[in-house]
Amino acid sequence: MPQLTTRRKKRRTMNEINMVPFIDVMLVLLIIFMVTAPLIAPSVIQLPTMGQAPRQPDQVIQVIIDAEAQIEVREGKAKVATTLAQVASQVLAMQDRIRETQVGNPITAVVISADKSVAYEQVVNVMDALQQGGITRVGLSVNTRR
Repeated sequence: MPQLTTRRKKRRTMNEINMVPFIDVMLVLLIIFMVTAPLIAPSVIQLPTMGQAPRQPDQVIQVIIDAEAQIEVREGKAKVATTLAQVASQVLAMQDRIRETQVGNPITAVVISADKSVAYEQVVNVMDALQQGGITRVGLSVNTRR
């Protein structure tokens, strides 16, 4: 009797990933985000405006940070080179000198002028040192020309 040979089909593993369910899920998520995005209200912040101070400062003390991150405190023509640790004490000393020479209670403001190549962290460190030293009125100087 002749031998019957049966052919068996071998199942091979599938090497491809079916992308259709993945694409369906992504399209559903895209539609959900497109529908809900206009419903999310953007946060509204109140920015300060110029001229809100009850009185303009009588004297301005400048804290200048140059390109090499050297700190200098200037009031009028007097200028003193200082370090980050001593900047608050130098400003307070200049404020005391202004109070002694002027009649009444003069308002003094501290303005930080930094070179644009100075790292932002350096400016924040100076602001932090001034605030820890008890100086509450601190501003930043900017160039209005382009």
